[in-house]
Amino acid sequence: MNFKKGASREEPEINLIPLIDLFLVIIIFLMVTTTYSKFAELQITLPTADAEKAPTRPVEIDIAVTQDGRYTVDGRAVAARDEAGLADAIRASAATRKDPVIVINADAQATHQSVVSVMEAARTAQIAQITFATQATSK
Repeated sequence: MNFKKGASREEPEINLIPLIDLFLVIIIFLMVTTTYSKFAELQITLPTADAEKAPTRPVEIDIAVTQDGRYTVDGRAVAARDEAGLADAIRASAATRKDPVIVINADAQATHQSVVSVMEAARTAQIAQITFATQATSK
C-alpha cells in the first residue's frame, strides 16, 4: 500500500567521494611506509674443472671473449661486435675444416650477453658443437 501518493521517492545512492578519499590515504600510507630495495649485482666466479683431457682432439675454432666484449676467432680480432659479423668470421674460419667444434674462452669478467652472442653466432653459422674452456684448479 502506498499512502504517499504525491511524494516522489528518492533512490538511495552510494556516495563515492569518501571512498575515494579513503583509498588515496591508504595509497599514500603504503607509499610512505614501503621500503624499496635495489638488487645488487651478483658476484660470480666462473667454474673451474679438473678433468682428464680427451685422447683425440677434434678440429677446433677458438673464440676468445675479452672483458670489454671484443672477440677473436682463432687469434684474429673480429672488427664487428654484432652477431652477424661474428657469424661471418666463424663461417670463414670453418670453411676449410670438417665438423669443427667451437671452444669459447671467455674472460672471467666478460658479460653473459657477449658469451650468448658467440653461441647465437655459432647457431647462425650452423655449427652445433660448442664447448667452454675453463681453468684447471691448482692444488
